[in-house]
Amino acid sequence: MFVSISTTGTAENPASDLGFLLHKHPDKVQRFATAHGTAHVFYPEAGEQACTAALLLEIDPTALLRQGRGKGRSGSPDLALAQYVNDRPYAASSLLAVALRTVYRSAMKGECAHRPELPGRALPLRIALPAVPVAGGEGPGLVDRLFAPLGWQVDARPVPLDESFPEWGDSRYVRLELTGTLRLADALQHLYVLLPVLDGSKHYWVAPDEVDKLLAAGQGWLADHPERALIIRRYLSRRWSLTRLATERLALARLAEADDREAEEIDNAVPDVPDVSDAPGTADAPGTADTADATTATATAEEVNATGPTGSAGPIAVVAEAAGAAEGGRERGESLAAQRRTAILAALARTGAARVLDLGCGQGELVGALLKEPRVTEVLGVDVSSLALTIAARRLRLDRLPERQARRVKLVQGALTYTDARLKGYDAAVLCEVIEHLDLPRLPALEYAVFGAARPGSVVVTTPNAEYNVRWETLPAGHKRHDDHRFEWGRAEFAAWTEQVAADYGYTVELEPVGPVDPEVGAPTQLAHFRLAEPATTEPAATTESTATESTATTEPAATESTATIEPVTTGPDAAGPAVTGTPSHDHAPEGSAHR
Repeated sequence: MFVSISTTGTAENPASDLGFLLHKHPDKVQRFATAHGTAHVFYPEAGEQACTAALLLEIDPTALLRQGRGKGRSGSPDLALAQYVNDRPYAASSLLAVALRTVYRSAMKGECAHRPELPGRALPLRIALPAVPVAGGEGPGLVDRLFAPLGWQVDARPVPLDESFPEWGDSRYVRLELTGTLRLADALQHLYVLLPVLDGSKHYWVAPDEVDKLLAAGQGWLADHPERALIIRRYLSRRWSLTRLATERLALARLAEADDREAEEIDNAVPDVPDVSDAPGTADAPGTADTADATTATATAEEVNATGPTGSAGPIAVVAEAAGAAEGGRERGESLAAQRRTAILAALARTGAARVLDLGCGQGELVGALLKEPRVTEVLGVDVSSLALTIAARRLRLDRLPERQARRVKLVQGALTYTDARLKGYDAAVLCEVIEHLDLPRLPALEYAVFGAARPGSVVVTTPNAEYNVRWETLPAGHKRHDDHRFEWGRAEFAAWTEQVAADYGYTVELEPVGPVDPEVGAPTQLAHFRLAEPATTEPAATTESTATESTATTEPAATESTATIEPVTTGPDAAGPAVTGTPSHDHAPEGSAHR
């Protein structure tokens, strides 16, 4: 296996700088031991005008067979048998990709201690591979689909089985030459990922850590590649569980990048503490809603401090919420979270909603309650946190539900500040303790995404009543109930917001308290029930300043054990989940209404 990397230069920027980038001296022939043989690096030419670095991988059949005995990380029992019955006992491109990573590790990371300015410079590159295996008979067409979107000019020519007998046709190999102006680190990352994808197989068992390798090598280009789903699926050897994991993590990274935030900041719905859902003194597990609302009415502050979560909510906020839950549920024997769910279910029952969206579903407490309602035929839970969705799937036992029940529920990953075609056509939507987790400037984007683009028949919104906070002695003045709350409104502020949204998007709205009503400060939770005034044929005038677009790519179905699944955000063909038509746009919803 052979690959050469060539570049051109000038007197100011000599081509021989390639040696600095590759960390290999042009005047030397170097050898590097790999697990399956020896890699040789040499320079056929190294001058000011042109420079070429070549890597020749010489496979040691004995070493290859040792690795195929089925022992250790890289062992494969199939390879041990293949030495007798298969004329191709190794995955050539996979071996070459590993050799590239081993020999050019620093270059692939974009590191150059001697010339730190070089890795960031785009170079005129030409990469030649005389024989690249392409699986599935797709040949040059697949090569072009994979490399051309990355800025490469692709020259891929089939290699005939035997030039003396053209009637025999072409082999599965292509002679590949790539030319383009790119950073060397990007070029090596492209080769590392896409060569095994073309081959369609690897010479070692694909473990979960391959997801980390793929996302690290694909940073900056994989998320927007039109063949993203195919690349992920084939790189991970069609392992469905790993494919889904990689797609979810990639979707979360895209959302974080769009919001100019770290992924950890977005995927923070679940506290980084052990699961205490089965511990004494707790009822429902915390989700994206207020953490301590899940504490039972009989839990004391000490019990919450001892067993309750303190990851996403600080201890003070947790204790305050616990005290409020105990006070709010004293008469009915219910926590405030349970009273909220009861009020939401009652509001939905009044409209007769059968198909319901749970937006910001967290760990699925409301989804579970909706599934107990015979009237409800379909529930779609949406959350930005893949971890919360995973916990929700486990707690709802989606993998064990009967097929008829499984068809009623689906969990998908998405951000509520983006339009999403999957959310259209539902009878009702619920935003339970969600809006206060958004920065106020982002709230108009959510308004449009839900009320303008998705446009369900009714929308139920709950949020804390900030006036009630003074009734909790454990909550210091000026503190919010939850550390992740960006704001908390009083009754007048919430009423003004609901009236404005209703007017902008053609809804009527009714307000009602949730929990015990204090004559001076009201109830701990306030609920707004929006109803569509009449079926709309056009979008509301409030959105005319800008337009949010929605993509309609169709995903490629994959075999699943159940139709109840967790689906990531997708914008192209994707085999990580069941078929979905109409996926979310990564353009923000219109911000025009922010300037009211």
